[in-house]
Amino acid sequence: LPEKMYIRRNVPLTMEQSKVYAQMKALALAHLNDDNIATTASVLTQIMRLQQICCGSFQPDVGELQDLKNNRLPELMDIVDETSGKAIIWATYTRDIQRIAHALRDRFGPESVATYYGATPLRFFVGQPKTGGYGITLTAANTVIYYSNSYDLEIRLQSEDRAHRIGQRNPVTYIDLVSPDTIDEKVLDALRSKVNLAGQVLGEDVKAWLR
Repeated sequence: LPEKMYIRRNVPLTMEQSKVYAQMKALALAHLNDDNIATTASVLTQIMRLQQICCGSFQPDVGELQDLKNNRLPELMDIVDETSGKAIIWATYTRDIQRIAHALRDRFGPESVATYYGATPLRFFVGQPKTGGYGITLTAANTVIYYSNSYDLEIRLQSEDRAHRIGQRNPVTYIDLVSPDTIDEKVLDALRSKVNLAGQVLGEDVKAWLR
């Protein structure tokens, strides 16, 4: 098989994101310090909330999902403009998939993108790696962009292999969008180290994952 190449693109948080991220991180740490038993589910929920803020959304305990001004979608569109040919774009959250698809259709036309699977004329495939990362072959693309990452190592590996498998004739480039000094970095570092965060988080200092 052709080689794999990995690229990291830093995406700084906006002032609005930074404010919400700091508030949510403080709340998460306070919760863990309040003599509560930190279960795997509760810790991963806090991690996912912080990651969602990095992507440009915030889900309060009460009320509807809120959009935050962010640099991630503009950065994705810059990457798209720099690439040629077909591309796979993985995103964890449904709201992000909808926004990505809308932006791509506006720029490249309604027939250029599908959000799960599509026919040959498509240039962009946008999907959730948990559902689209298994059992399908996408070797027409040699660029794979992770708008956000799952903390599950198996999901990451399977989603990478949708493009890097028999039938792929070109090197595959994987691009991760990462907000520096946030949970984004910790999740990506764990994946690069072949660590399944879902299985390891309680074996570590859980507060360290939120710092």
